Amino acid sequence: METPADTGVGCENRGVDDLDREILGELTRNGRISYRDLGAAVGLSANAAADRVRRLRAEGVITGFTATVDLGATGRRLVALIDVGLAAAGTNAEFEAAMARLEPVTDAVHVTGRFDYQLRVACRDTAELDRLLRHLKRECGVTETETRVVLRSAFTRGAP
Repeated sequence: METPADTGVGCENRGVDDLDREILGELTRNGRISYRDLGAAVGLSANAAADRVRRLRAEGVITGFTATVDLGATGRRLVALIDVGLAAAGTNAEFEAAMARLEPVTDAVHVTGRFDYQLRVACRDTAELDRLLRHLKRECGVTETETRVVLRSAFTRGAP
């Protein structure tokens, strides 16, 4: 039997149109923009822009607002990407919860291919990166890693 979600009938989410995409682009560039300035940027009144943002939040298109932090300014100048292979024992949920508790881990994504996860980490130095790699293998069920140090970031786009 079809549900409203299957047919799109009766669902609150009516999709994202071109104007919504413009709004999302502006908010990605500056999440603190006023509704007045946002409306002016996309050709709406402040109230209409605010209504659009409220709808996008209610529909789960906008999942939150956050500050972008320069990790180098906090002393975490060494950024690395770590591909992680997990042991058969343990669960993805346990691994993900463990990663969320590790301060150097800034991003963890479940991936296809040879490895199970890719971690983005920001460490103070190579010694902290070494300790993290040892911890992953001793305490987190990681059987193999492949690590690449980030030389520079060409650009960062807002989260998908």
